[in-house]
Amino acid sequence: MAITHRLWLVLVLTALIHLINTLGYSVRLAGVRTQRLALAFSLWNVIFLVSSTANTIQAPLMGKIIDRAGAMVAVNRQEVLLAVSREMRLVLLAATVGTILGTIMIPSFVRIFTKGIFLFERVGSVPGMVKMLLSPQKIKSLLGAVRLPGKKQIAHISRQKIPKRIVVLNILVTGIYTTGVLSALYAGLMDINHVRTATNMTGIINGLATVLGVTVIDPKVASITDQAARGLRAEADVKDMTVYLALSRIGGTILAQAIFFPAAWFIVQVAKLI
Repeated sequence: MAITHRLWLVLVLTALIHLINTLGYSVRLAGVRTQRLALAFSLWNVIFLVSSTANTIQAPLMGKIIDRAGAMVAVNRQEVLLAVSREMRLVLLAATVGTILGTIMIPSFVRIFTKGIFLFERVGSVPGMVKMLLSPQKIKSLLGAVRLPGKKQIAHISRQKIPKRIVVLNILVTGIYTTGVLSALYAGLMDINHVRTATNMTGIINGLATVLGVTVIDPKVASITDQAARGLRAEADVKDMTVYLALSRIGGTILAQAIFFPAAWFIVQVAKLI
């Protein structure tokens, strides 16, 4: 299967989005380590703009791929559906690759983000901080903070008790989020008579994942973070939780591959009933 320039761009943007979202788990650890949680989240919002921008560009590109397929689906339905499903699988794979890269980069990102927090306190503005970070001396210093996860870190994590409920739910939530839009777009090709209904159901599907995230996962993670910030819990607990969330996010992107077709079929059935 030939990969078009448009699809390559979608794959790169998808990997970037998931890489940044994975690094977001480590913001709490940097906040606890510096005792500046509010500032850590504020600075993270600046970085998250990159992910939001990438998502804004990716969405219409993905829509264009589906539009072209929709124009041909009436001519050779099975061949078009097979070709699009392969492209969707590649997008899901890019999500997994980006998440894995983000997980590997967490130790380095925490060090760099911690430096950024202290630098912002000195400079007092985001533009000024960015200007200083782009100086040759600072770039060299930041590159020196890059570290791959060591054997001792991995061994320490493997000995810790895994909070199974949070891990399982994060896998489920990530799986739904990762495949939600793609399954809805594919459902529109499966039944072109309900294409608008199917594609507009993305919000409902992702809404279910959001409910699980904000009612079960986020409060527990926030509780552990606050306890560590107040000295009631060890910083290592936040570190372990960060790794658990990142690893379960990888599992979620893999789960997305398994539920891609079932989710698309479910969307088609619901679209017919509406």
